[in-house]
Amino acid sequence: MTLPPPWRKALLTLHVVTAVGWLGVDAVLVILGVAGARGADPDLVYPVLALVGQGVFVPLSVLAWLVGVGSALLTPWGLLRHRWVLVKLGITTVMLGAVLFALLPNLRAAELGAATPPDARQGLLAAPIVSTTLLVVATALSAYKPWGRIRRHRPGAA
Repeated sequence: MTLPPPWRKALLTLHVVTAVGWLGVDAVLVILGVAGARGADPDLVYPVLALVGQGVFVPLSVLAWLVGVGSALLTPWGLLRHRWVLVKLGITTVMLGAVLFALLPNLRAAELGAATPPDARQGLLAAPIVSTTLLVVATALSAYKPWGRIRRHRPGAA
């Protein structure tokens, strides 16, 4: 099932908005993580990082992933028709898992401000740097659409 063109464009717009939002909030987390690493007041930086991360970043990550999967399923691109879509799905699925299972505990620890453990502080800096890089790669895949379609073996074909 594919959506009619006006609905496809609306879904594409929502996908772009959520993905750009994910990238933008990711950049904010990088800036806050760098500020914390450079000695900014941890009682200010880490609770703000926790608030932005838990209140905006985590829900936006889930929403962007859901809208992306919906876009693939409801448009001619398909979820398993093109290699670039499959690679992008893999990247964003791994990132979402990392957000939910690795970053979220560090965000909760950041609520402690100056008492945020050193390993959580490192994770709060490393995670958004990796995530930003992967989101840029996913964006490039969307722009260039490399590798073509996934070929399916048809029974009886030589």
